[in-house]
Amino acid sequence: MFLILLGLLLWSGTHFWKRIAPAHRARFGDKGKIIVALGSVVAIVLMYFGYSTAEGTFFWGRHPATTGINNLLMLFAFYLFAASGAKTRVTKWVRNPQLTAVKVFAIAHLLVNGDTPSFLLFGGLFAWALAEVIVLNRVSPPGPYHVVPVKKEITAIVATVVAFSLTAAIHIWLGYNPFG
Repeated sequence: MFLILLGLLLWSGTHFWKRIAPAHRARFGDKGKIIVALGSVVAIVLMYFGYSTAEGTFFWGRHPATTGINNLLMLFAFYLFAASGAKTRVTKWVRNPQLTAVKVFAIAHLLVNGDTPSFLLFGGLFAWALAEVIVLNRVSPPGPYHVVPVKKEITAIVATVVAFSLTAAIHIWLGYNPFG
């Protein structure tokens, strides 16, 4: 579980860098984006390998009902993420759709993975996203909402279905069928 924790710390550190030390981050300019991207990739690799090799106490597992709820929540999480890029209508009500997507993702995964490695990984990602939202809400006021064309809604929905399908296929390939 050490790798999970190390990955979470690296993930959080790279993402909070701009908020915690803005002057330091600004000195790196565009190279800072590369550092954040590389740090994020390394963090994901650490979390993946840490989670795939971790052992811990098991409290609950999948159930057909929770699997269905998980998949619906994951569709919503993918939509929120796509909506952020397309600036769809949901952004009128959800100020930070990408971070909200991470929180929905974490809850969905905790619903079907009730073991201590899952508590650390998905609970840690939830805590990070929640902290980011709090920091962002303190740093910047909400921007104005602009009505978007229906084409952007359709784009977000198509992106959601494609991303969900690819992610489900990867889960199946890795031996974790998300459909039961």
